[in-house]
Amino acid sequence: MNSWARVALGATTTGAATLAYAAGIERRRWTLRQRTLPVLAANARALRVLHISDLHLTPRQHSKQRWVARLAELEPDLVVNTGDNLAHPRAVPAAIAALGPLLDLPGLFVFGSNDYFGPTPKNPARYLVKSTRRSHGEPLPWRDLRAALLERGWHDATHARVDLTVNGLDIAAAGVDDPHLGLDRYDRVAGHREAALRLGLTHSPEPRVLDRFAADGYDLVVAGHTHGGQLRVPGVGALVTNCGLDRSRARGASRWGVHTWLHVSAGLGTSPFAPVRFACPPEATLLTLVPRPSVASAARTTPASAPADVG
Repeated sequence: MNSWARVALGATTTGAATLAYAAGIERRRWTLRQRTLPVLAANARALRVLHISDLHLTPRQHSKQRWVARLAELEPDLVVNTGDNLAHPRAVPAAIAALGPLLDLPGLFVFGSNDYFGPTPKNPARYLVKSTRRSHGEPLPWRDLRAALLERGWHDATHARVDLTVNGLDIAAAGVDDPHLGLDRYDRVAGHREAALRLGLTHSPEPRVLDRFAADGYDLVVAGHTHGGQLRVPGVGALVTNCGLDRSRARGASRWGVHTWLHVSAGLGTSPFAPVRFACPPEATLLTLVPRPSVASAARTTPASAPADVG
């Protein structure tokens, strides 16, 4: 065998092994991330928020359902769900089975495109170029899912201002419909609000929406949609975000302006037509929210001691 043949064989073998790992192992390597964010008003007690996104459930994904249900054992104070729960017209029972124990806790949600429409086969190369063309699958039973979540006491934050008290903490929350589909109407929730925590929800972290939340003084905005890039290159990170967000923010926490923090979940699922993840395991995140540093302590902070901008 000549040297070129050996190179070709090695590349083929490596590629096949990588694909097998991405499709057979990593996409089921359920991961809990934890992060502490200084976003609360002074003297507020800490708040533990479980952020779930992009379940993309089909009826037979029992391992994912069991893992998500066990997250209730963390006993978070609040659960936020940023959409794309469904990937099949008969997936609502699976979603309720997964979220069931969490529905006993205070919760907020907005939906994404894959709550409204089923997935379709797509050329992966499309994600490498910007395109406004959208192809939708069959309609999904989002109304049934919404009714079940509301019945259990969660709040639909879609184009709504929601005021609630959790663990003695006043929260002013608001959300928009999926910006990826151009459904966001931020003017319906616009305006400054006073609370110990001002919390924004959006499925796709489009900069135009993040800018509006930041301008209104929101402390934290949570989003999903990006899948963290889904396929990440070690040392490089995400290749795409599938939205207007820059690749460095495809997952984790970062600052958006002077005051606002952004947290983007890499999510727990994939499209059934692209069931692979690499260097980006499926995740949920437990965020511990704590008071912002005082003016005096902030003045003493140096770049070396400051929290990382991207997590």
